[in-house]
Amino acid sequence: MPIHWTISKPNRLVVAVCKDVVTRRDIETYLDAVVVADLLSFRKIFDLTQAEVDLPDDDMMALGARIRAYATTGAIGPLAIVAATPESYERAHLFAALADAQRPIRIFTELHKARQWLDAQE
Repeated sequence: MPIHWTISKPNRLVVAVCKDVVTRRDIETYLDAVVVADLLSFRKIFDLTQAEVDLPDDDMMALGARIRAYATTGAIGPLAIVAATPESYERAHLFAALADAQRPIRIFTELHKARQWLDAQE
């Protein structure tokens, strides 16, 4: 599985680390787990620094639609995406635009900066 995540309930934080090639199916599996565990309102870090993204535009649109649908069911916590390559950085920005869910979302190139920002979010 290219996405591994940890949950800190006391900190209301989910940290997902991606490795190898990440596809829409991988992200949907992760999202399903977050929803089933009732973690949508938690703060999240999505770390793409060790991954290659295989997400064509139509997959990005489908993921964006899924997040917008989740937003109708309740609050969605802040999201920090960490992207190291130009491709993953561009895909992260497209995701942020397509998944407009009325929540704080920022893209970073360094994990520690993402964590600092996320720690400042309520």
